[in-house]
Amino acid sequence: MSEPLKPFNFALIGAAGYIAPRHMKAIKDTGNQLICALDPYDGVGIIDSYFPDADFFIEPERFDRHLDKLRRMSISKKRLKQLKVDYVSICSPNYMHDSHIRLALRNDAHAICEKPIVLNPWNLDALKEIEKETGKKIWTILQLRFHPAIKALRDQILKGPQNKVHDLDLTYITSRGNWYYRSWKGDITKSGGIATNIGVHFFDMLSWIFGAVKENRVHLLKENKSAGLLRLEKANIRWFLSIDNNDIPKTIREKGQRTFRSLKMEGQEIEFSDGFTDLHTETYREILANRGFGLTDAKQSIIIVHHIRNAKPVGLKGDYHPLLKEISL
Repeated sequence: MSEPLKPFNFALIGAAGYIAPRHMKAIKDTGNQLICALDPYDGVGIIDSYFPDADFFIEPERFDRHLDKLRRMSISKKRLKQLKVDYVSICSPNYMHDSHIRLALRNDAHAICEKPIVLNPWNLDALKEIEKETGKKIWTILQLRFHPAIKALRDQILKGPQNKVHDLDLTYITSRGNWYYRSWKGDITKSGGIATNIGVHFFDMLSWIFGAVKENRVHLLKENKSAGLLRLEKANIRWFLSIDNNDIPKTIREKGQRTFRSLKMEGQEIEFSDGFTDLHTETYREILANRGFGLTDAKQSIIIVHHIRNAKPVGLKGDYHPLLKEISL
């Protein structure tokens, strides 16, 4: 009988972030182990719920040294080979992703990076070269592609009339307080702005379903909200993204809810609010089976959001999202 595969060793960058626990859970649920983590903020007690024995660092230099030490030990002392890091999961702020991916590959590990994988399209080309040089793979988290309702919609479009262009309205409002503007998320040079920070996964999902971009027009571009028209091969999508609580429909706001998500096609709601719980775990399973999504898969959504944040808004011209009639521009 062949020897069973040993668990993979993971390192995690950005352990104190909002999304980090989903990565810890995915590592654990797939039968692997987190052996070290990095975050400049040391309030990371959440690690105890998953991997209490993991080493923890607050300084990137010492973390990098640790990965390098484990790599070198695995080469010189085969009995310690199991300590080498196989994957580095990256949950750091958006503008740090590129550097942290490079850190992972430099230490002979694959990278699993949260979206947006990078802020600029040309960064992808540089990383692809590093992939070739190191022989290591760069994966990204495009978890909506694994959502049952989204997969069903894609199958419907692929099997439907190939010359039909669908009309969609995307609305996503997720309220944020004053802290947002003081954090890296409120700095467009670090987060990429609203469209990147809260919208990139929607733009990836929609272009995955409806095809390549034909036109990307921006009607509104502010630090707390943005809107536009995205024409794809098989869809015209009016979109509106906001972190302003005042934009949430009154009936929803009166219930005390601070998030509103809607995707309508030909006026019919496509329900995908549920089913998010285990999408990171499913993503990890596919990555570990070498079926995940990489640099090429991420490129179109990165091009879309890069264009949006650098566009000159045209105002209320042409086909724009209906909410723009109700809010203050």
